[in-house]
Amino acid sequence: MDFGFEQYEQMAEFMRTCKGKVMVSINDHPDIRRVFDGFTMMGLDIKYSIGSTHGQPGVSKELVITNWDADVVTQLF
Repeated sequence: MDFGFEQYEQMAEFMRTCKGKVMVSINDHPDIRRVFDGFTMMGLDIKYSIGSTHGQPGVSKELVITNWDADVVTQLF
């Protein structure tokens, strides 16, 4: 199923108007950071060992985005 960029924009708008807490984990990319500007963001390095070459895990940049206070997010990781 295709997930177009406009759906990320809709997700960000939902997070702005939602009365509950929302957390999104997504690949870190400048366009994603732009769409979710104003939210709490925390970049993480994620190691993937499946499909790695020479026994070394690959590293991917992940972005955790929340619509609540940054101090709470850092306590999660």
